[in-house]
Amino acid sequence: MASLQISGSVKFEPLVGFNRIRHFRPISSLGFPRFRRRFSIGRPLLLRSFSSFSGDKIGESDGDEKGFITDAERDGSGSVLGFQLTPPGDQEIFNTSTGEITHQEEKKEAIDETVMADFGVPGNRAVEEVAAEVGIPSGKAEVVNNLVFVTSEAAPYSKTGGLGDVCGSLPIALAGRGHRVMVVSPRYLNGTAADNNYARAKDLGIRITVNCFGGSQEVSFYHEYRDGVDWVFVDHKSYHRPGNPYGDSKGAFGDNQFRFTLLCHAACEAPLVLPLGGFTYGEKSLFLVNDWHAGLVPILVAAKYRPYGVYKDARSILIIHNLAHQGVEPAATYTNLGLPSEWYGAVGWVFPTWARTHALDTGEAVNVLKGAIVTSDRIITVSQGYAWEITTVEGGYGLQDLLSSRKSVINGITNGINVDEWNPSTDEHIPFHYSADDFSEKIKCKMALQKELGLPIRPECPMIGFIGRLDYQKGIDLIQTAGPDLMVDDIQFVMLGSGDPKYESWMRSMEETYRDKFRGWVGFNVPISHRITAGCDILLMPSRFEPCGLNQLYAMRYGTIPVVHGTGGLRDTVENFNPYAEGGAGAGTGWVFTPLSKDSMVSALRLAAATYREYKESWEGLMRRGMTRNYSWENAAVQYEQVFQWVFMDPPYVS
Repeated sequence: MASLQISGSVKFEPLVGFNRIRHFRPISSLGFPRFRRRFSIGRPLLLRSFSSFSGDKIGESDGDEKGFITDAERDGSGSVLGFQLTPPGDQEIFNTSTGEITHQEEKKEAIDETVMADFGVPGNRAVEEVAAEVGIPSGKAEVVNNLVFVTSEAAPYSKTGGLGDVCGSLPIALAGRGHRVMVVSPRYLNGTAADNNYARAKDLGIRITVNCFGGSQEVSFYHEYRDGVDWVFVDHKSYHRPGNPYGDSKGAFGDNQFRFTLLCHAACEAPLVLPLGGFTYGEKSLFLVNDWHAGLVPILVAAKYRPYGVYKDARSILIIHNLAHQGVEPAATYTNLGLPSEWYGAVGWVFPTWARTHALDTGEAVNVLKGAIVTSDRIITVSQGYAWEITTVEGGYGLQDLLSSRKSVINGITNGINVDEWNPSTDEHIPFHYSADDFSEKIKCKMALQKELGLPIRPECPMIGFIGRLDYQKGIDLIQTAGPDLMVDDIQFVMLGSGDPKYESWMRSMEETYRDKFRGWVGFNVPISHRITAGCDILLMPSRFEPCGLNQLYAMRYGTIPVVHGTGGLRDTVENFNPYAEGGAGAGTGWVFTPLSKDSMVSALRLAAATYREYKESWEGLMRRGMTRNYSWENAAVQYEQVFQWVFMDPPYVS
């Protein structure tokens, strides 16, 4: 078989058994020269692999600049697992033997071959102190992994909700801790200004063919290296259309199964064929697959790669953000997925009798999320509470028994938030800034919001906010039912969101009826969401189920007190207020009401409003405790790393 020589150093061979264009499998990492270790303090270290064996750039975006490799992590066989390097540009380099700092132009003289490979080792105080001054994270992963996130959306490129936030932030946090991270997502183009999000992504010039849906589909890859992460976008004409990632004003796209099947096949090929910065991620990758859209990945790894000896050392972790969406289609569509016929049992699904459409309906279907559950090595949910809820009849959506059988490998990890974007002391979207040490300016944010919305400027009046989708899950029907009761109280209420047209119409009618008390903003606007979060006193979240929830975390960071239904991540993150705790000093960060009923919600809101008016000291305690909670992605990343260690302790779940 013919082999290909790239840049005269690394040999690649075509992988037998798969059709692809320019699809090459690295046979080894032999021939890589030893890398000289360098340490830069000009900017934080980035994890990135660059070709040091050739002057040619292989698979790099045009805007990429050469970095300097500081270390190559290898496994027992010598395969490269990850790299560390100093960022490009004019930067300062610290020489540990002389204690001098030089600029990049003098880097050859500054290199010290005795620099310790692992940054931040206790005892190396000078390095630790200098690194702290320039913002390099003090924590590093004990084991460096090649991580491949597969997701239908990742902010800021694409986002419809929490999934986009997670996959836009968690990879950056993990890269900052030393992992090599790739995010694989579609390249959506909808003819709006949002298309500019992909402006910096460059075509890698690599095409592969995906055999599915009765034919061959060619997809290409775009790439941008940003914040230490390789952002890879799968390009195909099915991703180019008006609307959001899943549908338009007429509803969900009818070919979503096709579109996300392409994504999964392409994501499985990406670590093998994309020499990002000169090196592929290789076969010992850890796939983090998010929801059903990426659910075919662990099935493909088990069914189409391991039988040929590929990905035998890879692992996959399913991250469940919302179990309600499972990728269910008629059973006849199985042949479209590009899986061997004998693997039907992995995704085969039968609806209960009551859920079938007619007497002749057998209820047979394919369920992609079910297939991911039975083939992934471990499972993570986005909160501890949700990890339990999905094993119950109420929260399992028909998969509770299957998930209960895998309970030993399910972990709940609460999402973090972007503490730079959501910071009341620096937020560019709010008119006044404040912090936990001095939140006196928050009242000015409230008055500015009242003025902007055309409400009476009344700083003493409790202001309640809601931000989210207008649908059944978010409990909008409960707010609608409670509306007349709430409007008799001395409060102001503002809502921001879009969704079900009937709720949008209700918001407009409420605004017309209660001009001095209610405002509804149909749609979504990022600056307005920040101003509502900062300006309101109370944030209401009466969700029927909430895997994690982010708005309550944003609210607490801004000193806005959450009133939430006790479910999922809301129950995990909001501590119910207890005015008698700590010798009367109080404890808690908000109000958690249950059961989910109008009376229960209204009672909690009235208690919160009364506390705001009459017990200023208690209210300030609530604000301060919420604002000082640490919900950064750094905390979540450390917990993810623990699961990464566990997943490699055992052999693949499906071998």
